Amino acid sequence: MIQLLRKVGLSQDVLYVLGLASVGASIAIWNAKKGVDHAHAERFGIFVGLWAPTFFAIGNGLTKDRTDA
Repeated sequence: MIQLLRKVGLSQDVLYVLGLASVGASIAIWNAKKGVDHAHAERFGIFVGLWAPTFFAIGNGLTKDRTDA
């Protein structure tokens, strides 16, 4: 999978930026509780925030793969 991501052109820097963007988007969604259903915005904010570790882990995998090769 790491090899495929590299062939597509993804670098670890892109994934790290996506991870940071996920944290920012999570905070923005959490604070944008409009309407009656505040719980939905909170759950969606948490869901988006959970993407960050995945992006960081894949970015780390791309970094390790580069140094091992």
